[in-house]
Amino acid sequence: MFDEFEEEEEIMNKIQHYIEIGAIRIAGFTEDGEAIFELNENVTAELAPDLWQAHEDYVESELIDLVNNDLMQVEYDEQLRATYNFTEEGYQIAKSKGIIPIQDIEELGDMDFRGY
Repeated sequence: MFDEFEEEEEIMNKIQHYIEIGAIRIAGFTEDGEAIFELNENVTAELAPDLWQAHEDYVESELIDLVNNDLMQVEYDEQLRATYNFTEEGYQIAKSKGIIPIQDIEELGDMDFRGY
């Protein structure tokens, strides 16, 4: 139990450090009162490369999982820019796992899902 407390304290110290250097911010709170953190995508890679790499690995893994479970398709244009097409369920999962940037969620509002 002591190790668990030390580990939680270490995590909280890292979070505080990331907030202080501007790599993350508190974007809001869940219904349960837990903080929702958002990366500052303009500077996190430079200020906290370990955090940025962990974030990149997490997002990539979750997107692959959505594709493998037929909850998302990826289409590429002539310049090889990716467009992600989510099913309604896939979008809800992506949103709940934090792999869609918060500002994009706010901009998208209520989406009309017609499948792919």
